[in-house]
This record gives sequence, C-alpha cells and structure tokens, in this order.
Amino acid sequence: MNIAQSLAYKMLLKGVYDNDFPTVKPHQKEILGNALLLDTREREEFEVSHLKGAKWVGYNTFSLETLEGIPKDQVLVVYCSIGARSQEIGKKLKGAGYEKVYNLYGGIFHWVNEDRSVFNQEAEQTDRVHAYSRSWGIWLNKGVKVFE
Repeated sequence: MNIAQSLAYKMLLKGVYDNDFPTVKPHQKEILGNALLLDTREREEFEVSHLKGAKWVGYNTFSLETLEGIPKDQVLVVYCSIGARSQEIGKKLKGAGYEKVYNLYGGIFHWVNEDRSVFNQEAEQTDRVHAYSRSWGIWLNKGVKVFE
C-alpha cells in the first residue's frame, strides 16, 4: 500500500491541518490549473526539486513583499513537505487579503507518492525530493530522498 494513502498518513494530516483551512488534492485540476503554486519550504529544499512553475516564497524568511503585484483574487496553492508549514503561510496570505488560498493536501510528499512530476533548478524532471528530515522522510515512499 502506498504510505501516502495509508490510514496513518491520513491521521497525521488530520492532526496537522485546521478544519477551516481549505485543501486541494493533486487531481483537482480545475483549481490547480489556474493557480500560482507557492513553495513554502526552505531554499535548499526547493532547489532539490519543486512542482513545475512553482514560485519559492520560503517559510522562515517568508515576506509578503515576494507577492507584490499579484492580485488578491489570484488562486494561490501553497505547499511544503506535508502541508504544515504551508498552512501557516496560507493563513498569513489570507490575513493579507488573498481570497483564494488552498493548501496542497499531503504536500510534495503526497504529490510524488502519486507519481506526479517534480523539477530541478534547470527545469528538468527529477526523482530527487528533499525529505526534510529522516523522521519525516518515512512518509515519502517514492523518489530519491535527499536530506542535505
């Protein structure tokens, strides 16, 4: 069984996510198709791989200035490893007046575990994924885990 589909993973996410913050699943193209993807992981994680077309905004260094010029009604999908950090950034975005903010369900781990593509700094498809840490990396069961 794919660990991203496992009951344990679903329970983990249920404990991490706020019930009132909207999520979007990888197959929901009607939302994802018009969205600006925002990677809320740290720079070194983003540089290993990210979703195609994603804009890096970071977590510890996040600033609303990175979204200057982006309309408040733009659909935004935030993501990180599993969705905890991205939810926090999503709350900041909503607080700043962005109306359509979604958290990518399961983050990049779930995305990769569903055989979806990620890309490196050269915009080439890669199987490498920053696994955040060895303890969090257990939730990533596809791709090549990178820890540094």
